[in-house]
Amino acid sequence: MNPVIKSVHARQLVDCKCRPMVEVDIVTTDGCLGRGCAPTGSSVGMFESFVLRDDDANEYHGLSVHKAVNNVNDIIAPALIGKDVRDQKQIDEIMIELDGTPEKKNLGGNAIYSASIAAFRAAAACEGVPLYNYIAKGPVKTVPVPSFNVINGGHYANLTQPFNEYIIMPYGAGTIEKAVEMGIHTFQELERVLTKYLGHKPEVAPSYGYAAPSEDPEVILDLMSEAIDRCGYTGKIAFALDCASSEMYDRHNNTYLLKGNRVNSRQLIEYTQQLTEKYSFVFIEDLLDEEDWDSYPRAHQAITRTNLLGDDFIVTNIDRLKRAYSLNALDGFILKPNQVGTITEALQTYDFAVEHGLIATPSGRSGGVVGDVVMDLAVGLQIGFIKNGAPRSGERIDKLNFLMRAADLNEGCQLADITPLLKF
Repeated sequence: MNPVIKSVHARQLVDCKCRPMVEVDIVTTDGCLGRGCAPTGSSVGMFESFVLRDDDANEYHGLSVHKAVNNVNDIIAPALIGKDVRDQKQIDEIMIELDGTPEKKNLGGNAIYSASIAAFRAAAACEGVPLYNYIAKGPVKTVPVPSFNVINGGHYANLTQPFNEYIIMPYGAGTIEKAVEMGIHTFQELERVLTKYLGHKPEVAPSYGYAAPSEDPEVILDLMSEAIDRCGYTGKIAFALDCASSEMYDRHNNTYLLKGNRVNSRQLIEYTQQLTEKYSFVFIEDLLDEEDWDSYPRAHQAITRTNLLGDDFIVTNIDRLKRAYSLNALDGFILKPNQVGTITEALQTYDFAVEHGLIATPSGRSGGVVGDVVMDLAVGLQIGFIKNGAPRSGERIDKLNFLMRAADLNEGCQLADITPLLKF
């Protein structure tokens, strides 16, 4: 007998930034439980699925999600009860049709996505296996190389650093345990390097890395290089950048912020190309504005020593990824299922990437959660490398522990070898 959905129930909880979020429980007739919740990002693309909030100034400054919770309990639940929990596509299509909008504005992307995850987890629970084994249809052979967001850009009292995340990736670690140790060790050593440079301890940034000490990317990358060298990891750790350039883009004059000045896309591409010649980057994400379709192909042609990935540019949307592919604009995309709003749609975008030789890199969100489904996707899909954030704060440490646990529980499981993906 097929396991069918017996109950669907949603509630309001809070994410790691103490912002309200939706959590959904799905229970099957044979007692299997699946639970899902929707994280949110700080850098949010304009084409992401809609996060429905209450806009009630009297509760959480307008961020409460009771409307989305009620939409699950009153509208989604009756439509899903009695459905085969293993038919993820049917479950997601029912919710998409109930909503009726491309951005999931009526029911809320946060409502739909949480229910989508809950069904996915309940199906795995009915099989009696971890979700990543359910996705892989058996044991997993590799876990992805983690990356560590160590220095955060943004607006600070005395400077603005336009590049959002400065990342280290221990691609030469050999084992997941060593990769985690290398990331943590370098992060801790970087605090000492920054303290020496600043004359005081660096402040903790909103995404839990260290606040950027300079407007100049090369100063920051040199300080990171010093920490890596002090730890003895030179040649085993490379860099990555999340520029999140839409955050600093001026649509009125089509310019980007760089080292305190406004520059055009051609100048930003040229500067980044020079950066990649000087330093080794595994990837550079969102180099340009999310609607700068003209400049991305030019950037991809000019910058050949790293992988160009799209996050806000693609928002895990298959149509946007198809368009980028047709223009030869990117090497891949950042896989964030909540951007598109269902597991089915996220996997369709992933499948297109794999079929067309593009990289898919799962990532958590700044407003993250413990037990994030992106980790099950990263391990179950046998991804090469992921974005898991700074090695600070429980939900980010949870991602590192997840990788080490999965490697231990799957005999012979090794750290993914990403050298075929490297361009430096």
